[in-house]
Amino acid sequence: MKAIYILHLETSTKVCSVALSKNGELVQLKEAKDAEFSHGEKLTLYVEEIIQTEKITFKDLAAVSIASGPGSYTGLRIGTSTAKGFCYALNIPFLAVDALESLAQIARKKYSDKNICPMIDARRMEVYSAIYAPNMKVLKKISADILDESTYIEYDNLVCLGDGMPKAKEIWAQREIVFDDEILCSSSGQVERAYQKYTNKEFEDLAYFEPFYLKDFIGTVKKNPV
Repeated sequence: MKAIYILHLETSTKVCSVALSKNGELVQLKEAKDAEFSHGEKLTLYVEEIIQTEKITFKDLAAVSIASGPGSYTGLRIGTSTAKGFCYALNIPFLAVDALESLAQIARKKYSDKNICPMIDARRMEVYSAIYAPNMKVLKKISADILDESTYIEYDNLVCLGDGMPKAKEIWAQREIVFDDEILCSSSGQVERAYQKYTNKEFEDLAYFEPFYLKDFIGTVKKNPV
């Protein structure tokens, strides 16, 4: 039986992450978090590195998965265009996994008895978030929320993580919450769900797929020097 290799790309935050799985198990991972977004420079280099390390060729890939969002507009565009390029060139399926679900998949292996709240930064005191029960049942669907002292209090016994988590840590210090600053977005969190989607043939439409931005892109205008 031919091995099912799936390439996984994560670009929804400042973490640039590439993973390779074989038959639903992680076999290679290359990632880094920089102060600024570096996906344009590093993403394809990481892909080439893990392909070479595993001693396979691109023709051995069965599919490519990406973090579909929410997250950085620019990061998601880079990840999507890169994944589509590989899928078009290799004529293989294109898969998408929610970035927040991927974070929760990583966290549940460490916290098996708590509700999990992955958070991605969304400017000021706003975060993109969802809340999952220990069995990964969705308790709160993905939304963009402005945090205050009582936000999500009905779900306490929470674990909060992701690059939006520090905002919550500032104002929820007195609540029954674990703040984990070690778990960040990683392509490794896509492995289980992407393999499931592949075996169920839940493929995305290459021509029409767009990342899940959740909010409209708001650009910034550089000020002229005085």
